[in-house]
Amino acid sequence: MRLANVKSIAAAAGRLFRIPDDNPDLMRAQFKAFVKQVPLLYFILVTNSLAVCFTFAPLAPAWQSVAIPVALSAFCVVRMVWWLQQGDVPRSDEEVLRYLRLTNRLGVVLAASFVCWGLSLYPYGDAFAKGQVAFYVALTVIGCIFCLMHLRSAALGVTLVVNVPYVVFFFLQGEPTLKAVAINHALVSAAMITVLFIYYRDFADLVASRKTLIAKQAETQALSDENFHLANRDALTELPNRRRFFADLHGAFTAAETAGTRLAVGIIDLDGFKPVNDTYGHTVGDRVLIEAGRRIAEACAGFCACRVLLARLGGDEFGLVICGDPTEDDLLALGRAIGDPVRLPYQLDGAHAAISCSIGFALYPSAADTEEALYECADYALYHAKRHQRGHAVIFSAEHEAQIRSRGIIEHLLQAADLGAEMSLAFQPIVDAATERTEAFEVLARWNNPKLGPVSPGDFIPAAERVGLIGSLTQVLLEKALAAVKTWPDHIRMSFNLSAQDICSPDGVLQLIATVHGSGVPPRRIDFEITETAVAFDFAQAQQAVTALKTIGCGVSLDDFGTGYSSLSHVHCLPLDKIKIDRSFVADINDNAVSNKIVKSLASLCADMDLTCVAEGVETREQLDSLRRLGCDLIQGYYFAKPMPADAVAGYLAREAQKSALAAAAAHGAIV
Repeated sequence: MRLANVKSIAAAAGRLFRIPDDNPDLMRAQFKAFVKQVPLLYFILVTNSLAVCFTFAPLAPAWQSVAIPVALSAFCVVRMVWWLQQGDVPRSDEEVLRYLRLTNRLGVVLAASFVCWGLSLYPYGDAFAKGQVAFYVALTVIGCIFCLMHLRSAALGVTLVVNVPYVVFFFLQGEPTLKAVAINHALVSAAMITVLFIYYRDFADLVASRKTLIAKQAETQALSDENFHLANRDALTELPNRRRFFADLHGAFTAAETAGTRLAVGIIDLDGFKPVNDTYGHTVGDRVLIEAGRRIAEACAGFCACRVLLARLGGDEFGLVICGDPTEDDLLALGRAIGDPVRLPYQLDGAHAAISCSIGFALYPSAADTEEALYECADYALYHAKRHQRGHAVIFSAEHEAQIRSRGIIEHLLQAADLGAEMSLAFQPIVDAATERTEAFEVLARWNNPKLGPVSPGDFIPAAERVGLIGSLTQVLLEKALAAVKTWPDHIRMSFNLSAQDICSPDGVLQLIATVHGSGVPPRRIDFEITETAVAFDFAQAQQAVTALKTIGCGVSLDDFGTGYSSLSHVHCLPLDKIKIDRSFVADINDNAVSNKIVKSLASLCADMDLTCVAEGVETREQLDSLRRLGCDLIQGYYFAKPMPADAVAGYLAREAQKSALAAAAAHGAIV
């Protein structure tokens, strides 16, 4: 049992004098502290030892009073210089451990050497010299212990090696005063050892807590980096998002402004994406967006003329910041580099989808002098591209700037207009292709503003949509149109155009139904025309609106078929009555074989689906004959009549009736 106790005590003592090699952070902290403190330790040893050397040089032999302290001091100076050079030297964990262990051993050896030398001089001195030896050993060891407190094993070793001989030596001198000094020193040493243990424990805890703090800081920084990544990255396409786009734009604009170089902003919109999304579902739509984003990113990365920063702004829109002093030719080349791969087919679970992209560019400083205005100019260039050059890139120009000013004036005056007084209607006949008798009139809006004069519907209808007046405008025009219909013969129908906002708003549809019921006009005499773009805007709501209008007895026509986004599945799912073939196919029907085939296909589609086929934009007899031959049912265009005011409709119908009567009489006479 006693042997076991002795072994456990020995093991505990061994741990006190051993440098733990399983805590690299603690070892590095000790080494870092020693770089600053060990040179001070050697300075204390050298200065104190040389002071004793000076006192005993005339009293003791030279080898003992001078040679030994000079040799020890020289060694200390060398070690002090070495430690001073370690501040900027990178060390491995193994090297740090090796140097700390060396410090342990050197500390014990030097402590023993200096204390033996000091006590060996004691007999040679007088009372004052002997007192200096006592103070030399006591004060020097205290200074050294403080310098070694970060390495407990070294501090304990020096304390024991110096203080045990010191206390024993002076206690055995027999002098009561010296015995008191020895006992006092022993008590102070015990207190210092206690302080040493407490300080070392706190130092080790501080290192551990610092390690924990660093780990938490690293975790916090990683979390912050991840949050930054999430906040600036689009989750679907993994491209930079809208926030990052405007941050990049701000930085690039500031740099271009400072350097006096050009900078461009581009906005990309995918043409035909919404029908793909509605037809195949959001999962397929997301795949198309991801693939389109990848193709655009590759095109931007491979564009050598300029540095291009790409981001997804939201939905099917992407943003570009083009740095590096781009020219207009560079922007058009970039537009082609992006547009060509985007137009390639997309493989979608056994089906193919085809989309394109329109791009609006604005160039600093020619287009705008602020980053916000530059973005707005690019947005307007995109708007112009989608309306007039779909699938191509458009660069903002002075002409567009004039259009913006004009658009702003129109919007302002439209908001201040008396719609009931300033709005009027024109009516264009829709004629039976076989009998050439009028079946209906299409209602066309006209605005005559006191300041601007006549304003084109192509300008004020989009303006009404932008400023939120389209609902009020539709209400005013529909009431005027229904009032006109009541003056027509009962067999004449009315065809009235609705905007995307009219049919995609449940409240708007309810207002339409209420207006029809309140007019006294039978719903069977009313056809509502909707565009392919309106259907694509929100197909589900458009389907509900068409069903509601059909339920009360109104007819529904799909206008401008072939120019928008509708797919055959949309035509199949909507309860339509008529399809109107766009005038662009009619204009060159006799000169363009492709247009002829398209009209023929659409007429056959209408016949197969039991829909009435209406061709608009007919201006010549040759066009009329071709459309009849291809199977179109109704015809509309200048060949029969231009749009006319409401008070001219009765006269037009009377002349038509008279013409028909004369034709019938002539035919009857020919038969007789």
